Amino acid sequence: MTSAEAILEKTTLGLNLPSDPRWATLAEDSIIDILIDHAWCEQKAASTGISLIVKFGDRPKIVEVLTPIVAEEWEHFRRVIAELKKRGHELTHKRVDTYVVELMKTERAGHHIDRQLMDKLLISAMVEARSCERFKILHQTIKDKELSAFYYELMISEAGHYRCFIDLAKEFRPEAEVDARWKELLVLEAEIIKNIGVREGMMH
Repeated sequence: MTSAEAILEKTTLGLNLPSDPRWATLAEDSIIDILIDHAWCEQKAASTGISLIVKFGDRPKIVEVLTPIVAEEWEHFRRVIAELKKRGHELTHKRVDTYVVELMKTERAGHHIDRQLMDKLLISAMVEARSCERFKILHQTIKDKELSAFYYELMISEAGHYRCFIDLAKEFRPEAEVDARWKELLVLEAEIIKNIGVREGMMH
């Protein structure tokens, strides 16, 4: 068992609030919308990684860890587009991702630059964790066997990214501080998920 697979033994990946079970049915019924949203999620993940490298490129560990993650997220974007095309659909305009918008509001301003970096990395970890949880749901529930296998592969990848971001945060701040902030973010993220409710889309 890989370390990423071991992470997945916990269904919620440590999230305080699992996705509503009704989301699985909604996702099955709107799989094209899910794929479109998913493609944009991968694009955003790649862009976020690039932004972190640009802003914190003077820190070798940031470049070392995030460069392959950016490449992998962009490859996922290409693969999701391919899955859309197989089903006779194209990418459409990006919709507002309420989840990410609200999660970004939890980043604290005015702190030491390393604490700002910690928050950015932990928010990225949270997005990866929630994405991984939803990919696991899709793998376990959708009837399309090809897509089920696709989402299994991607959930393993996202689990690895989730751990990478948390471990990276601990390169710049004490482990106890990172763990304490992660617990705070878990509470805030659960409230965001609760307020959003069950909607069509990957993370809306």
